[in-house]
Amino acid sequence: MRDGATVTLRFEKPDGGMLAVSVSNLVVGGWSGRDSAALQHHIDELKAIGVEPPSQTPLFYRNAVNVLMQEDAIQVVGPDTSGEVEAVLIASDEGLWVTVGSDHTDRAAETYSVAASKQMCPKVLAREAWPLEDLLEHWDQIRLRAHATIDGEEVLYQDGTLAAIHRPETMMEKYADGTLAPGTVMLLGTFAAIGGIRPADRFAMEIEDPVRGATIAHAYDIHTLPHVS
Repeated sequence: MRDGATVTLRFEKPDGGMLAVSVSNLVVGGWSGRDSAALQHHIDELKAIGVEPPSQTPLFYRNAVNVLMQEDAIQVVGPDTSGEVEAVLIASDEGLWVTVGSDHTDRAAETYSVAASKQMCPKVLAREAWPLEDLLEHWDQIRLRAHATIDGEEVLYQDGTLAAIHRPETMMEKYADGTLAPGTVMLLGTFAAIGGIRPADRFAMEIEDPVRGATIAHAYDIHTLPHVS
């Protein structure tokens, strides 16, 4: 689906070349856990901060493409935001690619609208990408990891393999009959935060491919602007 607005993202390929993608469609996949018990845990931790359970799983939230960025710092309004590490699909004229990203979300807004909460914050992506076809045979072994700096201390915030999340083929099938149009970016979902969801001053994320011995990493500082009324 193309609605006119576009944002150009650039990624370094494994061979050192550059991939430029004009993004016209941003899709944030949610509630996409493969394991029902783990998914329920994530639903419960969000319910604990006032978020209503989803009407179905997975769900797909359309966001404006202008929230996409590849920067080292973001600005948010108010103290109630936090990041989530996710594998990200990028559909281009050169095929499907994978990177790591953060579905940064306003948790206060999430209590009345998950869709609105996701639109309120940037979606930060790394600056490298891998061809999806190089990963599919060992997809479940790929690991996502995030560290958060909270009160001056870096802590392990999320850690798990993609075996916990629906495979990309499944997400594409449920969203768009198995294919993504070029210009589409899809965040594939996340898993529970270690110690619970909480804000941080810095969010560092990585996707690790143990079979190929490769990692894509990115980090960003979070600058909080005052919430005035």
